[in-house]
Parts: sequence; structure tokens; C-alpha cells
Amino acid sequence: MNHVVLIGRLTRDPELRYTPNGVAVVTFDLAVDRPMLNQQGQREADFIRIVAWQKQAENCANYLKKGSQTAVQGRLQIRSYEAQDGQRRWVTEVVANNVQFLGRPKEESSPNPSNNVSANKQDDFGGINLDDLPF
Repeated sequence: MNHVVLIGRLTRDPELRYTPNGVAVVTFDLAVDRPMLNQQGQREADFIRIVAWQKQAENCANYLKKGSQTAVQGRLQIRSYEAQDGQRRWVTEVVANNVQFLGRPKEESSPNPSNNVSANKQDDFGGINLDDLPF
């Protein structure tokens, strides 16, 4: 079984390209925190290359950017290629089957909690204000 689930933040904006046949492919790097603290008491992260294809690739390019919190479900892929200098290079990446957009980039997150909460409540439920519900 080859199944990977990751949650992290993008380290840079996604890079969208198209194959010669016109198929969209996007790559981005995801910073995923390690569960343990290091000897200095700081949290370290792993930086994992993610690849998504077709419509999902276009959605990632349109809606994600550096700092976006994202969940990725997919499979681990290890491939090799011959570099221009003739050396064999190995690449480890996750090929995404599903990408979930979890939050805004850190620089866009409002530190002000009074960021029009009632407007947010309305937007989340198709214009229904939760404060007007009887329960």
C-alpha cells in the first residue's frame, strides 16, 4: 500500500506548467512539521515536493500561494532522470490524488479577531445569518 497524507504550508507559490499534450501539472513544496522538538526545543519541518495533475493542478495554481495551509492525500513516487552533466539524479515526491485548501496564507490571516465575524457567519452558510436562527 502506498498512501501518504500530509498537512503543511506552501513554501512558495505553486508552479503551473502544461505538457506538450496540454495536460496541466503543478508543483509546490509543502513544509510539514515534525512531531518532536529538536534538542534546542524548536520544531523542525520536512520540505516535501507535491505534484498534482489536470483540473486539480489548475485549482492549486489559482487558489494556493506561499503560506497557504494545505492537506494533501496521495502516493509517494521515487523516480530518476539523467541530468545534463550525465549524472543520474533521484527525485522523491508525492503525487496528489486530493488537495484540500485549509486556510489562508499566514500573511493574509487577520490578527484582528473583530474581522467582521457576522459577515463571515453569513458567507459560510449561503447568506443565512447564524445569529437569526432560533436554536
